[in-house]
Amino acid sequence: MQRERKMRAIWLNDIHLEFLDRRQVRQFLDKLSAQRADCILIAGDIAQAPSVTDSLLMIESAVPCPIYFVLGNHDFYHGSIREVHSSISAVMGKSPWLRWLNTSGVARLTEKTVLIGHDGWGDGRLGDFRKSGVVLNDFVLINELAGLDREDLRQQLQLLGDEAAHHFLAIVPQALAVADHVVVLTHVPPFLEASWYDGRYCAQDWLPFFACKAAGDVLKEAMQANPSKRMTVLCGHTHGGGSSKILPNLTAHTGPAEYGRPVIQRIFEWE
Repeated sequence: MQRERKMRAIWLNDIHLEFLDRRQVRQFLDKLSAQRADCILIAGDIAQAPSVTDSLLMIESAVPCPIYFVLGNHDFYHGSIREVHSSISAVMGKSPWLRWLNTSGVARLTEKTVLIGHDGWGDGRLGDFRKSGVVLNDFVLINELAGLDREDLRQQLQLLGDEAAHHFLAIVPQALAVADHVVVLTHVPPFLEASWYDGRYCAQDWLPFFACKAAGDVLKEAMQANPSKRMTVLCGHTHGGGSSKILPNLTAHTGPAEYGRPVIQRIFEWE
């Protein structure tokens, strides 16, 4: 009996195409095309608000296959979360291949494996937010976060984290009902143990902005309740790489990144 062909999926994160010139972008897209993958998974920070839509269309043109993606904080720089969401939603209605996981539901990759995702956000609930002196560019370059005092900022970050958590609360049961293996694509690590930087977990002052506890709590609770199922989380954001076993049936991979040098993190082959 002939075995079913495996699904080849390219995983990318934090490719930051805004730091590349046209020749470098073309070289990177040629590398993607040469892999002849069945789909591409992009865990956010694709470009910046003025160019993220065009960047996605450029990837789609070069590699015509399903492109599943979530957005990262940089994708809203020099713009607003609301406006970028609106422009991305408009493109989804016209594109044959682009799939924003915030709105596209459960994607079946193989008989056994499905994909879900959400942008996520550093929600200020891990680490020491009140004592942290960290000021991200997010708080200057994203309209919804610019000019907020510290307490209003904390509340806004928690609302953004709650949005991710509510999404997963609704969609994870749907995914587990139809597959043994659920792949989760998100930009911000949803666990402390996935918030890698320089070979270790993020420091307490950075951790509030480098982990989405609300989303992680939902994912962990779901997998604790379904020990016979398996979940793989793919994330980025910290620019540090590492893998962690969160639960016996829950693994998180965080892709490293360097500005101006986008790479293919991994090519998965799933049955």
